Amino acid sequence: MNEELSLIMATIGAGSVFAPFIFIIFHLLRQFFFIPVAVICISGGILFGPLAGTVYSIVGLSLSSFLFYGVINRFLKTRERLLKMKNKLFGKRNLNVPQITILRLIPFIHYHLLSLCLMENKQGFKGFAYYSFLSNIPLAFFYTVFGSYISEFSPSMALILLLSLTVLIYLLREKYTVITWKEFFQPGE
Repeated sequence: MNEELSLIMATIGAGSVFAPFIFIIFHLLRQFFFIPVAVICISGGILFGPLAGTVYSIVGLSLSSFLFYGVINRFLKTRERLLKMKNKLFGKRNLNVPQITILRLIPFIHYHLLSLCLMENKQGFKGFAYYSFLSNIPLAFFYTVFGSYISEFSPSMALILLLSLTVLIYLLREKYTVITWKEFFQPGE
């Protein structure tokens, strides 16, 4: 698999005028090759530099999300599996956009599972597309620009980074208070 990925990346990096388009198409096809998003974004930074690599990755990730939106309702068994996985990981509660954005930075959480969470939050394609685009920006920027540095982290530094992201997810949760019927209509004191 590494040889195939190296060959594809060498072809893209050969300096062709079509290299950005091939890279964006590779973002669309990456799920079929079971290649993590982080690997593609890091490759974009190496091939095109931090600025262009980030832009191409944002475009590719957004198109991948749009494709997922169009396809997931046609594959009901896959949707059911993703919903079961979501309920196991996050329970019945819905994640908000900042939480999804931070969870996308964690490489071992399924990218399209988070897209499904975003679909549940934002009804309709327009809202989904907007928030999907916004939540892809930090992911593409982080892995494209800082990708080479992340690979050099010690295990303890990587653990500190993951713990920091976990704390951020907790702090950005939606906070609400549940008042029971009896408490709300309690006689005046």
